[in-house]
Amino acid sequence: MSSAMSKTVQITRTGGAEVLELVERPVGQPAAGEILLRHHAIGLNFIDVYQRSGVYNLPLPLQLGMEAAGVVEAVGDGVAHLQIGDRVVYASNPPGSYCERRVMPATHVCKLPDSISFETGAAMMLKGLTVQYLLKQCLPAQGLQSGDFVLFHAAAGGVGLIACQWAKALGLQLIATAGSDEKCQLALANGASHAINYRTQDFAAQVQAITGGQGVKVVYDSVGKDTWEGSLACLRRLGLMVSFGNASGVVPPFGLAALAAKGLYVTRPSVFVYAHSRETTQAMADDLFSVVQSGQVQIHISQRYALHEVRTAHVALEARQTTGSSILTL
Repeated sequence: MSSAMSKTVQITRTGGAEVLELVERPVGQPAAGEILLRHHAIGLNFIDVYQRSGVYNLPLPLQLGMEAAGVVEAVGDGVAHLQIGDRVVYASNPPGSYCERRVMPATHVCKLPDSISFETGAAMMLKGLTVQYLLKQCLPAQGLQSGDFVLFHAAAGGVGLIACQWAKALGLQLIATAGSDEKCQLALANGASHAINYRTQDFAAQVQAITGGQGVKVVYDSVGKDTWEGSLACLRRLGLMVSFGNASGVVPPFGLAALAAKGLYVTRPSVFVYAHSRETTQAMADDLFSVVQSGQVQIHISQRYALHEVRTAHVALEARQTTGSSILTL
């Protein structure tokens, strides 16, 4: 088995979708603390675009992909929570999920409940864990209570549609923004209380109108540069600005004095700050599995691409032509 090969997507230089290459690479055997698994479905995320384009600077050559679901084929020494034959799912560093089979650290790999399919698991793990930490752990100083307003940008994407549903389950009034009327309707259909087309409306003015001039307690923003100033204007006194992505570009440097008038807080978290150990990852995954199994959150897989269609998938993702979750199939 050590000589087995795997079709794998890698890059040897950063750039556009054209730098994605499908190659054959040897798989090898798991060392201590590692597992070997065969993928059944692979998740696509905007972080993959950041890594491919060089926004996030990683050593090259680089095997892309942060999440997948599959079956364990071998287990290294010291791995106690997984066995050969287990159905599993993960969102994990290091990147490398864009492949048929891989050896990887077992720490962030979780058993996938039988009631959740491989495709759903691969489509939801990184996005669902992101929503879990945002809505349950990355909170304003005064906390979030049922009835509170929150603003969520890019609400018709994979993360956003999970957030709309989970926020509704928590009793929050989520104000969604999206780039088309159709995407706004999708957010509303998934539990958003209000939706704003940021291409045709001033979202900051709309948020003030919706909240009676009070603003929101927290803004969850994965768009970055284009929404930064407007997002700060949406916050109430002592509000929290959560910048967790840069789809439109990196937020430029800003003066701290911009926060002073309302005593605002700003944080730039990532999922792996919260899912930093076996225990924290499993607790967050259990929370995600629970809301999915209960039906409170449904995972919408709107785009499927074969592994060899990865360039097409990245072009669509980067152009914001997708809704819900996208996966690579094997």
